[in-house]
Amino acid sequence: MIKRILSAAALALLAPAALAQAPACPEKNVQYWQAFPPGGESDLSARHQQVVLKKKCPNIETIIQYKAGAGGALMWTQMNQLPPDGANVVGVNLPHIVFQPIQGDVQYKTADVTPVFWFHFTPDILVVSAKSPIKNFQEFIQNAKANPGQISLAGSGQYSANHAAHERLDAAFGIKTLYVPFKGTGDLATSVLGGQVTGAMTYVPFAIANKDKGVRPLAVAMDKRHPLMPDVPTFKELGVDWVDGAYRGIGMPKSTPAAERKRVSDLWRALNGDAEMKELAAKSGFELVNVGVEEMDGFMQGKTKLYTEGAARMGLGKK
Repeated sequence: MIKRILSAAALALLAPAALAQAPACPEKNVQYWQAFPPGGESDLSARHQQVVLKKKCPNIETIIQYKAGAGGALMWTQMNQLPPDGANVVGVNLPHIVFQPIQGDVQYKTADVTPVFWFHFTPDILVVSAKSPIKNFQEFIQNAKANPGQISLAGSGQYSANHAAHERLDAAFGIKTLYVPFKGTGDLATSVLGGQVTGAMTYVPFAIANKDKGVRPLAVAMDKRHPLMPDVPTFKELGVDWVDGAYRGIGMPKSTPAAERKRVSDLWRALNGDAEMKELAAKSGFELVNVGVEEMDGFMQGKTKLYTEGAARMGLGKK
């Protein structure tokens, strides 16, 4: 009897703490706006989050909507026109939201974008079509040096992480290849698989999803080899200190109240902490990160500085 009383008391003490840690569900359906077409990493991430959010908030639907164009800039230019009601969230990407305004071909500035949570990181990876005679990275470099400007590499967007990785590849290994921008990763798949381009400078999830469909990965920008691609060397193994890729997160209209931004940030942090989310991310090649509103200012200052320096190396803004 005493044990039961003590157990009940303990549970009573724990309950408020547990409730305090539980994320607050939205009061109405979430409108989740995507800046890229269906089929790419941003879309796949949103689908994962849609599943886990439904589990945590059964009465809420996550409605994924697409406004693709200009490498994501179309959506990011218009995001502050969305209702600041806490129910509208927008997929945002780094380094895109730094590179594009520096180049000057877009109608928004980096400061116009208000990220509230960065949820994962996707490492750069170099792939070629399985139809290509190029079997490994060494053969890729030999071919590129023998045929400058003839190797074509697809990528997601102009002035994007893929574009930056392409420029970095050429500079690091003393080669000249052609970058072919697509609206998103989903759009470039057909050209890579069909051999219309030599390959792609893309992200790990694309390589994992298409490894058995006609894509041959050659090198990855990670500290260690990916467990799902143990035969693919890292750029560090190949002599270049290259661990980089793209960050994905969510932003909200700038006029959204701080309390709503905090609530959504906490909710997305809870999604990232879910066991199912971790499993889905691992299978897809996503490296989860947790950068919420508390860490946002410092994180963005550091990344903006880093990518501004990278943009200078790429010659962005020099028309």
